[in-house]
Formats: sequence, C-alpha cells, structure tokens
Amino acid sequence: MSPHVRKTALVITAAVSLGLAAVVPAHGVEGPAPDPRDAKAMRDMATAIAVTAKYADERAALKDGYVPHGEQCMTNPFGVGAMGYHYVKQANWGSKDPARPTALLYSKDKDRNGRRTLETVEWMATDRDQDLKTSDDRPSMFGLPFDGPMPGHWAGMPKHYDLHMWAYKENPAGRFHNWNPALTCPRKSPAAGGAGHPHGH
Repeated sequence: MSPHVRKTALVITAAVSLGLAAVVPAHGVEGPAPDPRDAKAMRDMATAIAVTAKYADERAALKDGYVPHGEQCMTNPFGVGAMGYHYVKQANWGSKDPARPTALLYSKDKDRNGRRTLETVEWMATDRDQDLKTSDDRPSMFGLPFDGPMPGHWAGMPKHYDLHMWAYKENPAGRFHNWNPALTCPRKSPAAGGAGHPHGH
C-alpha cells in the first residue's frame, strides 16, 4: 500500500470514527446534534464523512471544482470564534444531499507543504424571498434546521441558509454549531481593509 493510499485510508477511518462518536455530544457540549435514534440522520452523516474524507488533501478539492471564496478567514462579529477559509463548489449550491456539500472550510494555517487542513463541511441554500425576517423555506439535514436566513458573505452571494458539520476539527460548541470558539483568524493589518465580510448568523 502506497503512503498516499495509507494516509487516505487512515483519514477516512478517523473521520468516520470522529463523526459517529460526535453524534452523542459529550457532557457540557452545547449546540445542536442529530438524534442518535434517527437512522437516516446517522446514515447521512456517515455518507458525508466518507465522501469528503478525500478532501483532506486540498488539491483534491480544487480538482473537483471547489474554489476559494471570500479570500479570508471569517471572525464571529457577534462573539467569540471563527471559521476557516471557504472553498465553494457552485454546482452544489442549494444541495441538501449529504454527498454534495456546497463548501469545504479549511484551516488558517498551512502544513509544511503549504496546504491548508480540512476542518468543516457546509451546505448552503438561497433564501427564496430574500427577506431576512421570514424563514418559511428553511431547509434541514441530519434532522437539524439550517441557520439563517443571513446576508451573503461576499460580493454576489445571496441571502441564504447554511448548515456546518465540523467533521474534521473538534468544536467545543458542538459538531453542528456554526462558529468554533477555539479558533481565531489572523490579525489583519490596516492595509488589509478592516473587518472583512460579516457572517451574519
């Protein structure tokens, strides 16, 4: 078995173990979680993890059409925590298929080869009436409602709903919480242009 194949197999095994173990939150963990008695939610989680494990290698995501968007790490404008860098596959926009996430979120730090590490999988869907005060079209997956509606995060992005699954990075707030309080974004220099795009959850 080649080193690459061995590494991929280990990542898949670890991801499935991590994802299924996280179905029942540890004591004190906040945030939403699927009902472990919901067989479909459990199957869908396993599918999402199995399908996205290959994207631990950032090059695989780029090859499959996931494109960096927003060009920056996102900091929670309402409290603590952050998200990583969004790589979006436009063909998967609006997907509620666990095997077709809209976005993959990568770490702010790079490995010794200059590549980012996969942390989160995300699904996004347009808010039908583009009115932040209504939510009658809120999607759900894994038995959980999407967050939102919220403003777009970069130019041209519509008001939308989204759902995060921290399948590859521990989130103290919960596996499906949008922000990770253990993460921070790099400090921006004054020339970088302020706070960046708000992530209006």
